[in-house]
Amino acid sequence: MIKQLDTQLSNQTVQMFKILGDQTRFRILYLLETKEWPVNAIAQELKMEQSAVSHQLRKLKEAKLVKSRREGKNILYSQADAHVYDLLHLALEHAQHTQN
Repeated sequence: MIKQLDTQLSNQTVQMFKILGDQTRFRILYLLETKEWPVNAIAQELKMEQSAVSHQLRKLKEAKLVKSRREGKNILYSQADAHVYDLLHLALEHAQHTQN
């Protein structure tokens, strides 16, 4: 018997993989796994323009993968869904496995 997959759930899942499939967004999520970061620090760490990082953070926030809060003049970003890190870790593990 073939298991039916809900179309809406399937579409949401594919959208999430599209978001995660971008190297910049993947790297941002990796940074946000353990602590909050302000945009300028993320940009510096990734050696990118702040505007480019802000654009990617906006996409991650729309996908509900990151959240933000204001602290003074800074907006701090952090992970919004720890489940995503299971996927990130599995993807990294698979990539390491296939390098050998």
